[in-house]
Amino acid sequence: MKSNFLNSGKFFILILFLILFAQSGFAFGNKEKTVSPPIVRVTGIVRLVGSEPLYELVISGTEKEWYVARNEMYKLHDLQHRTVTVAGEETVIELRFANGRPAGTRRELRNIVILEIHNPNSRDTAIR
Repeated sequence: MKSNFLNSGKFFILILFLILFAQSGFAFGNKEKTVSPPIVRVTGIVRLVGSEPLYELVISGTEKEWYVARNEMYKLHDLQHRTVTVAGEETVIELRFANGRPAGTRRELRNIVILEIHNPNSRDTAIR
């Protein structure tokens, strides 16, 4: 009896290989580009906005506001109402209303490093 290529195990292995190759993204060029957010230097007043349990920290500069990422809030929580200079990764999110119209931008800071606390006359100016 002659074996047919379609009925053999070789055909099954070839199809399996093609499926795995296509899913890897290599066949179609779906390589993800990793672009790190820009590092910015921000000076402003640390403010608390919202109420429990959904409050957020914001650094209010002269022209813009930066929301502090939730997992970074512990770094600035004790510095409310003080002017600080920080460096961090800025992510800009374009907000839209439900009907698709632009609603402004939201700037978020991650990986924050405190560079300076500008209120030297405050009781506690040590960086924690």
